[in-house]
Amino acid sequence: MKSIIFVTHNQNKLKEVKAILDGKYHIISSTDINCTEEIPETSNTIEGNALQKARYVKENYGYDCFADDTGLEVDALGGEPGVDSAIYAGVGCSYEDNVRKLLDTLGDNPNRTARFRTVIALILEGREYLFEGIVNGRIIREGKGTGGFGYDPVFVPDGYTETFSEMALELKNSISHRGRAVSKLAEFLNQYKSTESNNN
Repeated sequence: MKSIIFVTHNQNKLKEVKAILDGKYHIISSTDINCTEEIPETSNTIEGNALQKARYVKENYGYDCFADDTGLEVDALGGEPGVDSAIYAGVGCSYEDNVRKLLDTLGDNPNRTARFRTVIALILEGREYLFEGIVNGRIIREGKGTGGFGYDPVFVPDGYTETFSEMALELKNSISHRGRAVSKLAEFLNQYKSTESNNN
């Protein structure tokens, strides 16, 4: 089974990605290659941050790898928190802090439409690739459920009545932004591997 490095220290993300790839690849995290520092995320776009993290590991550790960045984009807030989703309530804030600020900022606004967007940046044999996953939904007025992480307790995807936090992980992964982006990554890697085999 081929190993591939996922540039993250986030155990929740790591668990989700491992579940989505379903044993097809041996996923190694940043920690496993002794990359324990916090990699700067200074881009003003989700794509830019994903690329920044992947390039950092490639340039400093020499490994092919992939990295992701995710943002929650709320229409009534002009796309906020967006690229600042992880630090919406301030650097070092908790998931709960971010959710509280989001709900306070939205207040009683009747427009609750939003989307999660994930971009994965892959560096493989000197080339860079991007894979995007989007799920549309709405922000409810108070959190529900105990699963997931981040804004999951207040996000209900279109076509469902449960928040991501209320869903079984298998269901969430099959429809989520990260699930869709990782599925595109897996499809690409499978095609890449098949092409390599045919050329050998």
